Amino acid sequence: MTSEIYMPNPVCLIENSGEQLVVNQEALEILSAIEKPVVVVAIVGLYRTGKSYLMNKLAGKQKGFSLGSTVQSHTKGIWMWCLPHPQMPEHTLVLLDTEGLEDIEKFLLSSTFIYNSMVTINQQALDQLHGLSLCLKGFWSTYVSVVIKYLSVVIAKISLSHLAADGTPHFFVWILRDFSLDLEFNGRSITADEYLESSLALRPGTDEKTKRFNEPRLCIRKFFPKRKCFTFDRPADRKQLCKLELMREEELNKEFVEQVAQFTSYIFSDSGVKTLCGGITVNGERLKILVETYVNAISSGELPCMESAVLTLAQIENSAAVQKAITHYEEQMNQKIQMPTETLQELLDLHRTCESEAIEVFMKNSFKDVDHKFQKELGAQLEAKQDAFVKKNVDISSARCSDLLEHLFGPLEEELKRGTFHKPGGYCLLLQKTKELKTKYNQTPGKGLQAEEMLRKYFESKEEVAETLLKMDQSLTEKEKQIEVERKKAKAAEAKNRALKEMQKKYELLMEQKEKRYQELMKQLTEKMEQERKEFMAEQERIIYLKLQEQEKLLKEGFRTESRMLQEEIEKIKKMQPSSSCTIL
Repeated sequence: MTSEIYMPNPVCLIENSGEQLVVNQEALEILSAIEKPVVVVAIVGLYRTGKSYLMNKLAGKQKGFSLGSTVQSHTKGIWMWCLPHPQMPEHTLVLLDTEGLEDIEKFLLSSTFIYNSMVTINQQALDQLHGLSLCLKGFWSTYVSVVIKYLSVVIAKISLSHLAADGTPHFFVWILRDFSLDLEFNGRSITADEYLESSLALRPGTDEKTKRFNEPRLCIRKFFPKRKCFTFDRPADRKQLCKLELMREEELNKEFVEQVAQFTSYIFSDSGVKTLCGGITVNGERLKILVETYVNAISSGELPCMESAVLTLAQIENSAAVQKAITHYEEQMNQKIQMPTETLQELLDLHRTCESEAIEVFMKNSFKDVDHKFQKELGAQLEAKQDAFVKKNVDISSARCSDLLEHLFGPLEEELKRGTFHKPGGYCLLLQKTKELKTKYNQTPGKGLQAEEMLRKYFESKEEVAETLLKMDQSLTEKEKQIEVERKKAKAAEAKNRALKEMQKKYELLMEQKEKRYQELMKQLTEKMEQERKEFMAEQERIIYLKLQEQEKLLKEGFRTESRMLQEEIEKIKKMQPSSSCTIL
């Protein structure tokens, strides 16, 4: 497993040329190398709002993401920086920095979604929510109310039902930069979180104006049950802002430094691993596939669909899981087996061990295997690989036995050609020499499981020569010759009978192995499904808990209809159950 990710600087993940999105292959290769679960933190906001400075602080670096010192934007598209997580060694932190608000993919890719704003949340901004429109370039006004509108539009575009398939609700963090107001409400001090909640408060009423006011707020409250707000003082004098990345902390506003430290600490401790429906953990390779899937969808004029992305990911991952399992099986078999084996059972015992490990590899790397399609494919490939090893074992044994027979019996065959045995007593002499050579053959090790069969076939091929010598041998009476013929027939019949029994035994062993493979698949599948069920239930409980909190808030605020709708949504979630079928045909 990859233990460290070394990226001295961020790289562009998705370039936005204005006409189309282009995925950077270098960035995808970096993601592919990350086997650890990823915590994806994405920040958005217009340029010159200090986003990159915060991302550099999360990276633990003074420089990295371009801050920019002029009105010209330095961030075109989405930039990525992968680093070891400072508090969770078994995870990788993936930071995404981007300009603008219009990119859907950064919203879908993140596990923590940060909006960085330079304005306060005030009633004036909220009142202008419906008077602002989207510019041709896709950028919104910097009023915070427009962010609410933006988020609701994005959520509507990608469909709440599809977003629900993502499993874990997105964690939304709103940052207010250069905040100068006193946090007070009705004469009492309030927290930044309370300030955010007050800005998302709904208005009573059923008229169209009130509906337009409430809809985006309600949408955000439902989709982001987990919300957080931070307020930052101005970091330094305005003239110093252009060289912020060069300034030491002691040169910055003390309150700002403390606020940034609180922010980074909170992000590190509270940002969860990126997960998909069913609690499926996302690593670098899976994140790479999601990036490609979303960008391809957008480039083709379609809207990203989380459900489709997960199914695409499952297809790719499961196909790769089958290949990983087969590769593991082949590597283990080639390392451990010494062909030819003396018995078929010896090979099958080793096969069973390697097969069990291969199935375990598949189960570890697969998910959402609809109708167990890939499990069946794995079973078929394992059976084919087993048959191939069985055949190879037979072929090696046959070749070795053939070489040994040629080596031992070659001189005897030369004598036969020279007519050495064409004399009285020649047949008995042939039997004696044949018996001696047979003993040497049987005593030679390493022949493998084809030893008896190859010897039988060899003698069968020489039967006509032996019969001719028997008939020509004048030292034997006709009766003795007849007795010898009957003896040889009985011996040949006995050898054939043993061969038939051996074939039947081989068939039974292979069928038994097939049943054991099925049972092993069932066993590991049952264990995997039980683990997935537990993860699904834990995830479901977490989602329900957050939504119940939001529902209770709506009820306290007097919005009974909205509260009832959210309750209905909660009931639907409760009825959702993970698949319990584990039949493999």
